Amino acid sequence: MATFRKSYKPFRGLFDPCPPLLYRTYETPPQLYMGFQPYDLPQFSPKEALQRGTLWPALYAPYENPYKKMAVQNNTRGDLGKGGTD
Repeated sequence: MATFRKSYKPFRGLFDPCPPLLYRTYETPPQLYMGFQPYDLPQFSPKEALQRGTLWPALYAPYENPYKKMAVQNNTRGDLGKGGTD
């Protein structure tokens, strides 16, 4: 099975003013790996399909924030990028 989360190393210039990120991640949707939708795919119940945003479990891919895991490991806040102070 293909992984939905991909990563790459961004270019680091010699005169970058900010500390570089070692790697960046992005997600690809599951429908990229499914050519044509096959017949008789299992389906969620109508209530569960509305909660998850799709009728088919094969097309369900919840977003997990990769930076939140790093923040927990570093004992910092998990809402990176929101700015402001508490």
